[in-house]
Amino acid sequence: MKFVIAPDSFKETLSAEKAAIAIQKGFLRVFPEAEYQLLPVGDGGEGTLDVIAKIRQAERQVVSVTGPLLKSIVAPIAFIDERKTAFIEMAEICGLQLVPEDKRDPLAISTRGVGEMINYAMEQGAEEIVIGVGGTASNDGGIGMAAGLGYVFLNEAGEMVTPVGENLAQIHTIKKEGVRPQLAKTKIRVITDVTNPLVGVNGATFIFGAQKGLSEAKMPQVDEMMAAFYDRFFGIPEVPGSGAGGGMGAGLLQFASAELTLGIDYVIEELQLKEACADADFVIVGEGRMDGQTSSGKAPLGVARAVAGRVPVIAICGSVTMDSEHLYEQGITAIFPSIASVATFDEVRRDAEQNLVRTAENVARLLKSAK
Repeated sequence: MKFVIAPDSFKETLSAEKAAIAIQKGFLRVFPEAEYQLLPVGDGGEGTLDVIAKIRQAERQVVSVTGPLLKSIVAPIAFIDERKTAFIEMAEICGLQLVPEDKRDPLAISTRGVGEMINYAMEQGAEEIVIGVGGTASNDGGIGMAAGLGYVFLNEAGEMVTPVGENLAQIHTIKKEGVRPQLAKTKIRVITDVTNPLVGVNGATFIFGAQKGLSEAKMPQVDEMMAAFYDRFFGIPEVPGSGAGGGMGAGLLQFASAELTLGIDYVIEELQLKEACADADFVIVGEGRMDGQTSSGKAPLGVARAVAGRVPVIAICGSVTMDSEHLYEQGITAIFPSIASVATFDEVRRDAEQNLVRTAENVARLLKSAK
């Protein structure tokens, strides 16, 4: 019997690799003689850089850039092909895990470091830059990133505007004299963890704002502010994934002429996951929470679609919500949450690995009894 174990990271809890190892540990208690292939995945969000760097045997280094709270941080970047291609993960620069819970406000979070990292990649000779834009704490439409690239934002009085989400409505003029000419010659590929649009009820603000600390009462105003900014300067993009990363998808489209690709599809191709699953008996996927967002381009459903109809796909997650039921119609065979009891998030983080091992063992016992 062969199991392919291909989970995404569990947000702020376990990396994809640690999740895969925990799931395997549970299955080994029941199927010690089975064949296992561990293929941790990423979809553009937290942990994607680790996955890609390992696949491509990339050269990794760390760089000092501006962090989410406008203080200097150290973040990773990876290179392949003699530094002709660079990989950047936005979550490592302004991700939710970098912001203390009491300071989470997506309208005040800076994405400047993303633009600074792009500039660094170009300085190193990169001709193509791949950027994962999921798992962020921001909702600024990419203006912080643009400032890092050299764009300047001015208000009606000609004064510089701090490029964060709460100031979108103040921007009257955009100057690009400080942007490096090299940017126009560099291929920017954005890998997104969702297909959501920039604005509207399914856009960046309404769907992802709450998990970043935005109150529901503010969402209509913030969404309108984002729409007004883009409508004024560029037109509202209709490209799927424009709403990823708090509007970073749209920002990279407009400020860096990027192209957008669904992250899980990119990673699946790099992993050659379809080939690995060709002779599998079961595929095990997972993420921190299975919910309505999972069908918007997240890793578990991407894996399920890649092997559709050929092998059962079992999801082991932290928690599951009522709006996840439609995932059964999209390739997921069964979903098993691993959180054992009502708990604080600190307790969930503490017990995440053992909960995953235990749940994986129980799933394996069920499969064995059904043989």
